[in-house]
Amino acid sequence: MKTILGKLNAGVAAIKQDAKLRNRILLGILAFAILQTYMVRELLAAELLFGLGFAVLFVLGVVFYAVGTLGERGLDWAEAGIRVATPLVRRGYAAIEDFSKRPFRHPRSESAQ
Repeated sequence: MKTILGKLNAGVAAIKQDAKLRNRILLGILAFAILQTYMVRELLAAELLFGLGFAVLFVLGVVFYAVGTLGERGLDWAEAGIRVATPLVRRGYAAIEDFSKRPFRHPRSESAQ
């Protein structure tokens, strides 16, 4: 353990003495930090774009669900309306059929004789 610690202290002392090595190490650390910051920004941008895409798909799903539900509800209302209108239509059709079976002229009219 002392040998590793001693080697580490010697390495740090060498870095303190050599200005070029110190600058290269600082530039390496700075480049690493900049790249990490850039990667984080890229990942955040990608996450926002994916989030926006999923939001659009969610809205489309909600719209399709609402249209389907309204269509089913409309069919239920149409069925209720047909149930109300059916007897009226049957009565009207029967009246028209009865009217159509009557003769156009009375049997004792002048043109019929």
